[in-house]
Amino acid sequence: MGFGTNGELMDGRSKVGFCSGSCHAEHILQVLNGYRRSGTFTDVVLQVDDCEFPCHRASLCASSEFFRSMFSSRFRESQQAVVQLQGISGKAMDQLLDFMYEGRLKLDEENVESVFRAADQLEVSMLSKACVQFLQENVCHSNCLGLLAFASSYVLQPLQEQCQALLYRDFQQVLRHDEFLGLEKARVLELLAGERMEVGEEVLVTAALRWVHHRPAERTADLLELMEQLRLPLLDPAFLAGTLEADELVLDCREIRPLLQEARMYHAYGREIQSQRTKPRRSSGWVEMIFVIGGCDKNGFPRLSFMEKLSLASRKWLPANVLPGYSKSEFAACELQNDIYLSGGQLNSADVWRYMTQLDQWVRVRGLSRGRWRHKMVSMCGKLYVVGGYNGRERLSSVECYSPHENAWRSVCDLLLPVSSAALSSCGGKLYVIGGAESDHTNTTQVQCYDPLMDRWRCVSSCPFSQRSISAVTLNGCIYVTGGLLDQIYCYTPSTDCWSSAAALPVKLEGCGLTVCEGKVFVVGGRNESSAAVDQIWTFDPVSGRLTEEKPLSRCLSYHGCVTVLQRSTV
Repeated sequence: MGFGTNGELMDGRSKVGFCSGSCHAEHILQVLNGYRRSGTFTDVVLQVDDCEFPCHRASLCASSEFFRSMFSSRFRESQQAVVQLQGISGKAMDQLLDFMYEGRLKLDEENVESVFRAADQLEVSMLSKACVQFLQENVCHSNCLGLLAFASSYVLQPLQEQCQALLYRDFQQVLRHDEFLGLEKARVLELLAGERMEVGEEVLVTAALRWVHHRPAERTADLLELMEQLRLPLLDPAFLAGTLEADELVLDCREIRPLLQEARMYHAYGREIQSQRTKPRRSSGWVEMIFVIGGCDKNGFPRLSFMEKLSLASRKWLPANVLPGYSKSEFAACELQNDIYLSGGQLNSADVWRYMTQLDQWVRVRGLSRGRWRHKMVSMCGKLYVVGGYNGRERLSSVECYSPHENAWRSVCDLLLPVSSAALSSCGGKLYVIGGAESDHTNTTQVQCYDPLMDRWRCVSSCPFSQRSISAVTLNGCIYVTGGLLDQIYCYTPSTDCWSSAAALPVKLEGCGLTVCEGKVFVVGGRNESSAAVDQIWTFDPVSGRLTEEKPLSRCLSYHGCVTVLQRSTV
C-alpha cells in the first residue's frame, strides 16, 4: 500500500483526496508574520522613519513589485542586510507589512491616505486599489476638497472626477465645513474664479465672506482680491444691498467700492456696462444670445414678423416669439436692461414695442411723439434715445429720450445736422451719431456727439468715409462702424478722438446687423453690391485683430434688427 502524488491512498481499492483549503494558507501567513515580528528566520531589515522592521525577502517580493525589482537585480540593496526607505511613516509601514504578510488590514479615515502613499510607493497594487475604493465610497461634503487635492497629486482620475462633481454640484454644502475655511487663499481664489460651479453667484459671495470672517485679522486684506473674482453685477439686487453691501468688513473696505458701484450701475443700465464681471459663468445656465428680428429677404421684401436667436454655446439658430401683427420695415432696435425694444418704421410709424426676455412676451409701450423710420435707437445710462431718421418728407433733427420707469418720452436737444440711416452708439455716457444721409443724394462725414448732462451737441473728428445704411457698436471704450458698402470695419476711440481701420471685410455690405457678443463684434447678414441679401456672419476679435467667418444665418437677411441679450440656455 502506498500514496499517490496528491496524497491519495493507493491500495487498488479506494482513493481519498485531501486539501486543507484557505485555512492552511491563512495559518502559514500568520506564522510568517509572527516570525517577522519576532525576527525569526528574517534576512533583511527595513529601516523606516527611525524604526526597524526585520522581514523575509521572499515575502516582500511576493507582494511588492518594488521589492521584487530591488532584490532580484544588481542594485546594491539586494546585497544589503539593512535597507533604508524614505517618504513612509513607521506606522504606515507597520500596517503595510501586516497586509503584505497576512492579506488583511483595517482601513479607516485616519490611516487610508498614509497607507495609500506607502502602498503606491512600494507598488503593492492590491492594497492601493483597496484604498482608492475606500476613499470613493466615503467622499462627502466635509472631505471632498482634501480628497480632490489628494487625487490630483496622484492622478487618480475617477476619484478626482467624483470629488469635482460633488464640489461643483453642492458647493453650497461644501463651504459650510471646516475644510473650506482652512483652505489657502490661492485655492479659494481658484474656486471663486472657476466656470464650473453649478450654484448662483450669491453662493460664491457667501463663501468668500465666510472664509474672510473665519480669520478676519489675517484675511480682511484679501477681500478685494476675492471680490475681483466674483460677478458682482450679476447678483440679485436684494442680496447685493441687503447682504454684501451690509457686511461690516465690506463697509470698511474702501478698495472694493468701485466694484460695488459697477454692480449698481449694471442693475441700473444693464448690458451697457461691460466687463469680465458682467459675463455669466458657463455653468450658470445664462448665455448671451443674438436675436435677429425682421428685415428684408434675399429679394428685398420685408419680413419683420420673423425672429430667431443664435446660442453661441450650441451654435444653433432657434425660433423666437415673433412680434404680433407688426409688418413695418426700416425700424430701429436695441437692448435696454436685457429687454429688446423696437421703434418706428415705414410708413412714419410711432409704435414702440418691448420684448421681455424673461417672459418671452412682446408688449406695447408708450409711442414716439413723432413717427419716423431710417432712424437709430440706443440705450444710454438706463434710458433709450431715438435719433434722426426720415418722415417721408425730410430728414429729422429731433431726438427723443425714453424713461422705462416713467414709460414716457421727452424731447432733448436737436441734432446739429439732420440725418437718416446714420450709425449711432453710446460710449462713456455720450451719444455718437456717425455719418448718414443729408439728402437723397448726399451723405456726410460729420460725427455728432451729445452730452446728456449739458443737453448739447457738438462735432468731433469726422469719419474717414461718407456713407449711409451703416451701423455702430461699442466695445471696451471703442466704437466699431461698418455697413454702407464699406470694405472695412472702422474704429473710433472717443478718449483720443481718433479714427483707425480695425479689419478688412471680404465683401462690401450695407444694412448689416452689428452687435457685441462674448467680447467680439458680430457682423450679421446685410446686402451686397448686387443688392442681394446674404446669410453670412463674421466676428471681429479686437484682442487678436482677427476676422472670422461663423455659422451662417438660417436665411439671407438685410436691414434687420440685431441685438444681444442674456437668456437661460435651453440646450
